[in-house]
Amino acid sequence: MDWRTHARRLADTHLRPESRWWTPLASTPRHLFVPAWFERTDNGRIVRHGAHDTQAWLDAAYSDTTLVTQIGNLHADKAEPGTIAPYGQWPTSSSTLPTLVITMYRHACFGDASRTLVTTGSGYGTALACHCLGDGRVTSIDIDPHLVATATDRLNATGLHPRTAVHDITGPLPDEFDRIVSTVSVRAIPASWLTALRPGGRLVTTITNTGLLLVADKTEDGGAAGYIAHQGASFMSVRHGDDYPAAPDTTAQWNTAKTVKGESITTGRYPVMQVDRTWDVRSTLELTVPGIEHHFDEGEDGARTAYMLHPDGSWARATATGPRELPTVHQSGQRRLWDLLDKIRTWLVIDGDLPVAGAAVTITPDGTCHIARSGWSATIGAG
Repeated sequence: MDWRTHARRLADTHLRPESRWWTPLASTPRHLFVPAWFERTDNGRIVRHGAHDTQAWLDAAYSDTTLVTQIGNLHADKAEPGTIAPYGQWPTSSSTLPTLVITMYRHACFGDASRTLVTTGSGYGTALACHCLGDGRVTSIDIDPHLVATATDRLNATGLHPRTAVHDITGPLPDEFDRIVSTVSVRAIPASWLTALRPGGRLVTTITNTGLLLVADKTEDGGAAGYIAHQGASFMSVRHGDDYPAAPDTTAQWNTAKTVKGESITTGRYPVMQVDRTWDVRSTLELTVPGIEHHFDEGEDGARTAYMLHPDGSWARATATGPRELPTVHQSGQRRLWDLLDKIRTWLVIDGDLPVAGAAVTITPDGTCHIARSGWSATIGAG
């Protein structure tokens, strides 16, 4: 199998040859770390095995695309080809798109001797770090014993022997590190990261339910200080077992939001938007009112409806006859969710960006994050 041609093409497409990341990208056999994956189809996510279609395997493995490898506790390796993932379950592991892994590592600013902690997943990101730093400087952890064992075998098969271990990344860490790079998202920074970071060490992660990529260096008081990157990034949320806890049943609330007249009925300031497809608007909204669920429908006639639902019972429904029309907005509950969204969009229109991009971050030793820019601020409390 001529995988090297595909790996070099991937590297040439996204990097210059003098980049320190060109060689790791061009020489890492990603297909070996993802022999099976879930492919999105109209019928749901379906298991594909590379050995059954070599060309499809190479095309998928050497594209700049995230490949989902586990949904719920069903790993693609263990499923028959053509298996459809159970409805209603969330992806729990993947091989992240290569350029995003490299973006995280670039923000980490590895030194030649940086002892680095990364998250395991498929093992591909660990392999890239090993090629850059040497495997003796890389520790890779995951909550899932199967993922750690499988990734370790595949890393060893490619001649790489980093330290691997089963660990909850939010708990005590197995060593001290110069860099911590987490490709699972956290709500607040675990205090254990700050304990494990050496003086001047750097952490890079994303914030759960947002597109915020956070970079921070350890400070003398045991906390950290840094910034929110100007580009968005999202990862699966950290989990503490085989799967995420079952989500509460919100069927009745959704039915209310879809059919009932609101306590408030107004005309929105802006056309209907898909909040989930933004990173700055979605992130600002999540920091303002955490926990909003979003849904979007578009009819064959071009009508667009967006729904917002909050655990406190608040909901909003905005419907417009077309993509450029102003919507009729129904809202009920403790909060006027669409009004909050329109306020954020007004901020964006007036200033040209939202303050989450490039915001300063201060993290106290217990992991509480304070984010601020241009008179705006938000706090994410420690768990």
